[in-house]
Amino acid sequence: MAQDPKVIRRQKLRWRIRSKVSGTAQKPRLSVFRSNKDIYAQLIDDTTGTTIASANSRQKDVAAVKGTKTEQSVNVGKTLAQKAVALGVTTCVFDRGGYLFHGRVKGVADGAREGGLNF
Repeated sequence: MAQDPKVIRRQKLRWRIRSKVSGTAQKPRLSVFRSNKDIYAQLIDDTTGTTIASANSRQKDVAAVKGTKTEQSVNVGKTLAQKAVALGVTTCVFDRGGYLFHGRVKGVADGAREGGLNF
């Protein structure tokens, strides 16, 4: 079964980005996944392969705030940044996951910056 050309293109971009971007415990990778309805973000330590913190638009505290998908993405970024700062993480590396740095992906980045993360 042939896959959608858009999906194949995004996977190739994602692999190219991942070959250059890697996270550590002090400077984790902020990975973004965007579905049609929701958006997910997590801070990942690639040396041990563990997730340090995560946030998504399905969580009750984020979903309670009504707004557009872009506004929810900003809230996801802020929530993730708050969790990271509470764990002592202030810097990270941004991994856009093969998506364009525009719209909801940019919203997560802007929300994370507002919440106190530097990248």
